[in-house]
Amino acid sequence: GMQSYLQALLSLYKLFCPELVSIALPGKTKTYFKNSEGPWKAAINAVRQRNQGGSLLSQAVFLGTSQPLSRKRKWNSQLVIPASSASNLDEYKEKNCLGLYRINETFPVEQLQTFPQLLQNIHRLEFPSQMGSVLTNPLLLHYMSCSRDESIHLRLYYWMGQMLQEECTWCVADNTDEKEFKSFLENIYKAECLLQEGFSACEEFLYKSLPLWDGSCCRSEVLNLVSWIPLSSVSEIKSYLYDPLAQLFFTSSLYFKCSVLESLKQLLQNWLNCNVIHVDPE
Repeated sequence: GMQSYLQALLSLYKLFCPELVSIALPGKTKTYFKNSEGPWKAAINAVRQRNQGGSLLSQAVFLGTSQPLSRKRKWNSQLVIPASSASNLDEYKEKNCLGLYRINETFPVEQLQTFPQLLQNIHRLEFPSQMGSVLTNPLLLHYMSCSRDESIHLRLYYWMGQMLQEECTWCVADNTDEKEFKSFLENIYKAECLLQEGFSACEEFLYKSLPLWDGSCCRSEVLNLVSWIPLSSVSEIKSYLYDPLAQLFFTSSLYFKCSVLESLKQLLQNWLNCNVIHVDPE
Protein backbone atom coordinates (compact mmCIF):
# COMPACT_ATOMS: atom_id res chain seq x y z
CA GLY A 1 0.00 0.00 0.00
CA MET A 2 0.88 3.65 -0.25
CA GLN A 3 1.63 4.37 3.39
CA SER A 4 3.30 7.72 4.04
CA TYR A 5 6.57 6.24 5.25
CA LEU A 6 6.81 4.04 2.12
CA GLN A 7 6.15 7.07 -0.06
CA ALA A 8 8.94 8.91 1.74
CA LEU A 9 11.34 6.03 1.15
CA LEU A 10 10.38 5.72 -2.52
CA SER A 11 10.76 9.46 -3.03
CA LEU A 12 14.26 9.24 -1.56
CA TYR A 13 15.12 6.47 -4.04
CA LYS A 14 13.61 8.48 -6.86
CA LEU A 15 15.75 11.47 -5.92
CA PHE A 16 19.06 9.60 -6.16
CA CYS A 17 18.20 6.71 -8.52
CA PRO A 18 15.14 7.76 -10.55
CA GLU A 19 15.50 4.74 -12.85
CA LEU A 20 14.56 2.42 -9.95
CA VAL A 21 11.15 4.02 -9.31
CA SER A 22 8.67 3.91 -12.16
CA ILE A 23 5.45 4.75 -10.32
CA ALA A 24 4.10 8.27 -9.88
CA LEU A 25 4.50 9.76 -6.41
CA PRO A 26 2.63 12.69 -4.84
CA GLY A 27 4.47 15.99 -4.86
CA LYS A 28 4.14 16.55 -1.13
CA THR A 29 5.29 13.82 1.22
CA LYS A 30 6.14 13.94 4.89
CA THR A 31 9.87 14.24 5.56
CA TYR A 32 11.18 11.14 7.31
CA PHE A 33 14.89 11.55 6.50
CA LYS A 34 16.98 14.49 7.59
CA ASN A 35 19.32 16.15 5.11
CA SER A 36 22.81 15.03 6.17
CA GLU A 37 24.38 18.08 4.54
CA GLY A 38 22.38 20.50 6.66
CA PRO A 39 24.92 21.02 9.48
CA TRP A 40 27.81 21.46 7.05
CA LYS A 41 25.97 23.99 4.91
CA ALA A 42 24.95 25.96 7.98
CA ALA A 43 28.50 25.84 9.36
CA ILE A 44 29.97 27.02 6.04
CA ASN A 45 27.44 29.87 5.84
CA ALA A 46 28.26 30.88 9.41
CA VAL A 47 31.99 31.02 8.67
CA ARG A 48 31.38 32.91 5.44
CA GLN A 49 29.21 35.51 7.15
CA ARG A 50 31.64 35.84 10.05
CA ASN A 51 34.56 36.44 7.67
CA GLN A 52 32.51 38.98 5.73
CA GLY A 53 31.61 40.82 8.91
CA GLY A 54 27.97 39.84 8.82
CA SER A 55 26.10 39.81 12.10
CA LEU A 56 22.85 38.20 11.06
CA LEU A 57 23.64 34.66 12.22
CA SER A 58 20.24 33.39 13.16
CA GLN A 59 20.59 29.68 12.53
CA ALA A 60 22.13 27.24 14.99
CA VAL A 61 24.45 24.72 13.36
CA PHE A 62 24.77 22.35 16.27
CA LEU A 63 24.35 18.71 15.34
CA GLY A 64 21.91 19.20 12.52
CA THR A 65 19.43 21.40 14.39
CA SER A 66 18.09 24.21 12.27
CA GLN A 67 16.10 25.96 14.98
CA PRO A 68 17.77 28.93 16.70
CA LEU A 69 18.50 28.17 20.32
CA SER A 70 17.40 30.44 23.13
CA ARG A 71 20.30 32.18 24.84
CA LYS A 72 18.35 34.18 27.40
CA ARG A 73 19.69 32.15 30.35
CA LYS A 74 23.43 31.94 30.85
CA TRP A 75 24.90 28.72 32.19
CA ASN A 76 26.85 30.41 34.98
CA SER A 77 23.64 31.74 36.52
CA GLN A 78 22.79 28.13 37.34
CA LEU A 79 26.00 27.48 39.32
CA VAL A 80 24.93 29.28 42.50
CA ILE A 81 22.82 27.32 44.95
CA PRO A 82 19.42 29.05 45.27
CA ALA A 83 18.45 30.17 48.75
CA SER A 84 16.15 27.87 50.74
CA SER A 85 15.98 25.42 47.88
CA ALA A 86 14.82 22.54 50.07
CA SER A 87 12.82 24.27 52.78
CA ASN A 88 12.15 27.70 54.23
CA LEU A 89 15.36 28.88 55.86
CA ASP A 90 13.76 31.07 58.53
CA GLU A 91 11.44 28.26 59.55
CA TYR A 92 14.42 25.93 59.76
CA LYS A 93 16.36 28.33 61.99
CA GLU A 94 13.38 28.83 64.28
CA LYS A 95 12.82 25.12 64.75
CA ASN A 96 16.53 24.56 65.20
CA CYS A 97 16.71 27.10 68.01
CA LEU A 98 13.74 25.56 69.79
CA GLY A 99 15.02 22.03 69.29
CA LEU A 100 11.75 20.98 67.66
CA TYR A 101 12.97 19.90 64.24
CA ARG A 102 12.34 16.30 63.34
CA ILE A 103 14.81 13.77 61.99
CA ASN A 104 13.11 13.61 58.59
CA GLU A 105 13.25 17.35 57.89
CA THR A 106 15.50 18.47 55.07
CA PHE A 107 18.76 20.31 55.68
CA PRO A 108 19.12 23.47 53.50
CA VAL A 109 21.97 22.79 51.07
CA GLU A 110 22.98 26.46 51.06
CA GLN A 111 24.06 25.98 54.70
CA LEU A 112 26.31 23.04 53.82
CA GLN A 113 29.87 24.29 54.33
CA THR A 114 32.02 21.47 55.70
CA PHE A 115 32.50 17.75 55.21
CA PRO A 116 31.45 16.93 58.83
CA GLN A 117 28.18 18.77 58.10
CA LEU A 118 27.69 16.55 55.08
CA LEU A 119 28.22 13.39 57.15
CA GLN A 120 25.90 14.52 59.94
CA ASN A 121 23.06 15.57 57.64
CA ILE A 122 23.49 13.24 54.67
CA HIS A 123 20.12 11.58 55.42
CA ARG A 124 18.36 14.97 55.49
CA LEU A 125 19.83 16.61 52.39
CA GLU A 126 17.84 17.43 49.28
CA PHE A 127 19.38 18.48 46.01
CA PRO A 128 18.72 22.07 44.91
CA SER A 129 16.20 22.92 42.23
CA GLN A 130 19.04 24.16 40.00
CA MET A 131 21.15 21.05 39.40
CA GLY A 132 23.86 23.13 37.76
CA SER A 133 24.89 24.39 41.18
CA VAL A 134 26.05 20.86 42.05
CA LEU A 135 28.78 21.10 39.41
CA THR A 136 30.94 23.57 41.36
CA ASN A 137 30.16 22.30 44.85
CA PRO A 138 32.55 19.51 45.99
CA LEU A 139 30.34 18.55 48.95
CA LEU A 140 27.27 18.04 46.77
CA LEU A 141 29.38 16.10 44.27
CA HIS A 142 30.44 13.79 47.11
CA TYR A 143 26.80 13.41 48.06
CA MET A 144 25.89 12.71 44.44
CA SER A 145 28.48 9.92 44.26
CA CYS A 146 26.90 8.30 47.36
CA SER A 147 23.28 8.66 46.26
CA ARG A 148 21.57 5.80 44.46
CA ASP A 149 18.73 7.96 43.17
CA GLU A 150 19.00 7.74 39.38
CA SER A 151 16.83 10.81 38.89
CA ILE A 152 19.59 12.99 40.40
CA HIS A 153 22.06 11.94 37.73
CA LEU A 154 19.44 12.30 34.99
CA ARG A 155 18.64 15.85 36.11
CA LEU A 156 22.29 16.89 36.06
CA TYR A 157 23.00 15.18 32.73
CA TYR A 158 19.94 16.73 31.09
CA TRP A 159 20.92 20.22 32.24
CA MET A 160 24.54 19.70 31.24
CA GLY A 161 23.59 18.39 27.80
CA GLN A 162 21.38 21.40 27.14
CA MET A 163 24.05 23.88 28.24
CA LEU A 164 26.79 22.21 26.19
CA GLN A 165 24.55 22.34 23.13
CA GLU A 166 23.62 25.99 23.61
CA GLU A 167 27.04 27.33 24.60
CA CYS A 168 29.38 25.44 22.23
CA THR A 169 31.37 28.16 20.46
CA TRP A 170 32.20 26.16 17.32
CA CYS A 171 28.74 24.64 16.82
CA VAL A 172 26.44 27.59 17.54
CA ALA A 173 26.82 30.32 14.97
CA ASP A 174 25.96 33.34 17.16
CA ASN A 175 28.07 32.30 20.15
CA THR A 176 31.57 33.75 20.15
CA ASP A 177 32.29 33.88 23.90
CA GLU A 178 35.07 31.30 23.97
CA LYS A 179 36.38 32.39 27.39
CA GLU A 180 33.06 31.70 29.11
CA PHE A 181 32.57 28.35 27.38
CA LYS A 182 36.14 27.38 28.28
CA SER A 183 35.39 28.10 31.94
CA PHE A 184 32.29 25.90 31.71
CA LEU A 185 34.30 23.00 30.28
CA GLU A 186 36.91 23.41 33.02
CA ASN A 187 34.22 23.13 35.70
CA ILE A 188 32.92 19.94 34.11
CA TYR A 189 36.44 18.47 33.95
CA LYS A 190 37.13 19.30 37.62
CA ALA A 191 33.86 17.61 38.62
CA GLU A 192 34.79 14.50 36.63
CA CYS A 193 38.20 14.38 38.32
CA LEU A 194 36.58 14.62 41.75
CA LEU A 195 34.04 11.89 40.97
CA GLN A 196 36.64 9.82 39.09
CA GLU A 197 34.17 9.13 36.29
CA GLY A 198 32.99 10.79 33.10
CA PHE A 199 29.55 12.27 32.50
CA SER A 200 27.42 10.60 29.84
CA ALA A 201 26.11 14.00 28.68
CA CYS A 202 29.68 15.15 28.14
CA GLU A 203 30.52 11.97 26.22
CA GLU A 204 27.52 12.50 23.92
CA PHE A 205 28.54 16.12 23.37
CA LEU A 206 32.09 15.10 22.39
CA TYR A 207 30.96 12.42 19.97
CA LYS A 208 28.59 14.81 18.20
CA SER A 209 30.74 17.95 18.19
CA LEU A 210 34.23 16.58 17.43
CA PRO A 211 33.48 16.23 13.67
CA LEU A 212 32.82 20.01 13.62
CA TRP A 213 35.78 20.95 15.87
CA ASP A 214 38.72 22.83 14.36
CA GLY A 215 41.25 21.53 16.92
CA SER A 216 42.01 25.05 18.15
CA CYS A 217 38.99 26.35 20.06
CA CYS A 218 39.18 25.30 23.75
CA ARG A 219 41.79 22.69 22.79
CA SER A 220 43.12 21.76 26.23
CA GLU A 221 39.63 21.68 27.77
CA VAL A 222 38.22 19.44 25.03
CA LEU A 223 41.14 17.02 25.23
CA ASN A 224 40.78 16.92 29.02
CA LEU A 225 37.17 15.86 28.61
CA VAL A 226 38.22 13.22 26.08
CA SER A 227 40.36 11.60 28.79
CA TRP A 228 37.23 10.86 30.86
CA ILE A 229 35.11 9.07 28.23
CA PRO A 230 33.52 6.08 30.05
CA LEU A 231 34.88 2.60 29.53
CA SER A 232 31.50 1.23 28.41
CA SER A 233 31.75 2.87 24.99
CA VAL A 234 34.82 1.06 23.61
CA SER A 235 32.88 -0.36 20.66
CA GLU A 236 31.90 3.14 19.48
CA ILE A 237 35.16 4.91 20.14
CA LYS A 238 36.78 4.36 16.73
CA SER A 239 34.07 5.96 14.62
CA TYR A 240 33.05 8.64 17.11
CA LEU A 241 36.43 9.59 18.60
CA TYR A 242 39.44 8.27 16.68
CA ASP A 243 38.24 9.12 13.17
CA PRO A 244 37.46 12.83 13.87
CA LEU A 245 40.71 13.23 15.83
CA ALA A 246 42.73 11.48 13.12
CA GLN A 247 41.64 14.02 10.51
CA LEU A 248 42.95 16.81 12.72
CA PHE A 249 45.99 14.85 13.89
CA PHE A 250 47.55 14.38 10.46
CA THR A 251 47.10 18.01 9.42
CA SER A 252 48.04 19.80 12.67
CA SER A 253 51.17 20.92 14.44
CA LEU A 254 53.51 18.75 16.49
CA TYR A 255 52.15 20.36 19.68
CA PHE A 256 48.61 19.29 18.81
CA LYS A 257 49.79 15.74 18.04
CA CYS A 258 51.49 15.51 21.45
CA SER A 259 48.39 16.91 23.16
CA VAL A 260 46.17 14.29 21.54
CA LEU A 261 48.55 11.46 22.47
CA GLU A 262 48.72 12.71 26.06
CA SER A 263 44.92 12.84 26.25
CA LEU A 264 44.57 9.29 24.91
CA LYS A 265 47.25 8.10 27.33
CA GLN A 266 45.29 9.65 30.20
CA LEU A 267 42.11 8.04 28.85
CA LEU A 268 43.77 4.62 28.96
CA GLN A 269 45.02 5.26 32.48
CA ASN A 270 41.54 6.24 33.66
CA TRP A 271 40.10 3.12 32.06
CA LEU A 272 42.69 0.94 33.81
CA ASN A 273 41.96 2.56 37.17
CA CYS A 274 38.22 2.08 36.64
CA ASN A 275 38.77 -1.54 35.63
CA VAL A 276 40.85 -2.23 38.75
CA ILE A 277 38.05 -0.89 40.94
CA HIS A 278 35.31 -2.99 39.33
CA VAL A 279 37.30 -6.12 38.45
CA ASP A 280 36.36 -9.49 39.92
CA PRO A 281 38.87 -10.38 42.71
CA GLU A 282 39.37 -13.81 41.13
